Amino acid sequence: QVQLVESGGGLVQAGDSLRLSCAASGRAFSSYAMGWFRQAPGKERDFVAGINWRGDKANANSVKGRFTISRDNAKNTAYLQMNSLKPEDTAVYYCAARRAGGLGVGLRDYDYWGQGTQVTVSS
Repeated sequence: QVQLVESGGGLVQAGDSLRLSCAASGRAFSSYAMGWFRQAPGKERDFVAGINWRGDKANANSVKGRFTISRDNAKNTAYLQMNSLKPEDTAVYYCAARRAGGLGVGLRDYDYWGQGTQVTVSS
């Protein structure tokens, strides 16, 4: 079983930056794909960014050029650097891990989920 703990959320103004962290338990982190999803009130949980075990990445169109996913296997941690934040980025952000290792963009692609961290962007 893998436990994921997100941190780094908060209240910021439009145009600001935040970096989310996702700390994972277990020894197999380097073989997992990692992903970030977000869910705004009353909306579905959507894919934001993903990174596979080799470091290949994928981003949602809505965050391309602004958000960057990365990982540090030595620290068992994945990150989401968010720049030029907009009010529409307001959501609970969830970290997810996929045992298969390949990039995944769907909710069902991932096996483990964190509890989420709130990001609120004021205008």
